Amino acid sequence: MTTLIRLFGEFFFIGLVSFGGGLATIPFLQNLAARTGWFTLAELADMIAVAESTPGPIGINMASYAGFGAAGVAGVVFATLGIVTPSVIVILIIARALSEFRASRDVEGAFSGLRPASCALITAVGIRLIRASLFAPEFDIKAAVLFALLIPATLKTKLHPLVFIAFSAAAGVIFGM
Repeated sequence: MTTLIRLFGEFFFIGLVSFGGGLATIPFLQNLAARTGWFTLAELADMIAVAESTPGPIGINMASYAGFGAAGVAGVVFATLGIVTPSVIVILIIARALSEFRASRDVEGAFSGLRPASCALITAVGIRLIRASLFAPEFDIKAAVLFALLIPATLKTKLHPLVFIAFSAAAGVIFGM
């Protein structure tokens, strides 16, 4: 039971402080992995891949994945409830004061400051995950080539992300990555 309560508390905190969407939870999840041992950095990379390729909000998918690894189905419930509860509370509070909240210059200024911080956190974690994925002891040259080919393809084409996810999954199966 203590693991379930801790899962709820940890993910409540992550849900409370991670501004910028699901990807903004990644630095907090990295910290959580280091402190609790519930998952490794390699498993975090897998969580991101699964969360990105499944329907639903990324942060909630990652909380569910981590919760399952830490405490099974009950862990999924507690971690997911933990990460969504702060948003529900904030939305209820904002709904009461929506007209004042929308017009506030201070609030708009705060969000303008939070955007670059969220972007920097996501970029830093992305760089760490690239290093962990491409320069790990189990380094696979085929994965590095796939990565190198996908970067320009994703930047230069307007294909739906599912095309790249399906292509990468197929390549992983075919080439045994």
